[in-house]
Amino acid sequence: MSEPLAPQRPLPTLDGLNGEFHRHCAAGRLMFQRCRDCGAYQHPPRMQCPACGGSVLDWVPSSGRGRVFTWTVTHQALHPAFADELPYAVVVTELEEGVRLVSGLRELAPDALALDLPVEVVLERVNDEVVLPYVRPLRET
Repeated sequence: MSEPLAPQRPLPTLDGLNGEFHRHCAAGRLMFQRCRDCGAYQHPPRMQCPACGGSVLDWVPSSGRGRVFTWTVTHQALHPAFADELPYAVVVTELEEGVRLVSGLRELAPDALALDLPVEVVLERVNDEVVLPYVRPLRET
């Protein structure tokens, strides 16, 4: 008798502006939209700037550096595919560009998280099409 297959993790949809964000990640680039009219960055991607209402938005590279804004630690898997990672942290990072990114945590135990902890984004390949952003403690260069 064979072992049951592990449940597949839910993945982001790759259509529309969300898909464009994830295609940049798959190409190894963390990119966010920036309004040509007022210069404001935004995430998640949208058709219009929430700061000024402008509709000309460019994709620009991010430094990938920021600070932990808040987090939650999950002790019960809400989807069976995440059961092997318990407990895990979902982190909101405020990046240097001012956007906030929700992601998972790498290279740090959830109980070691602290407000304003300097972090950097790392891109992790899930499959041929999907690369997801995670954060880890900032490595001094």
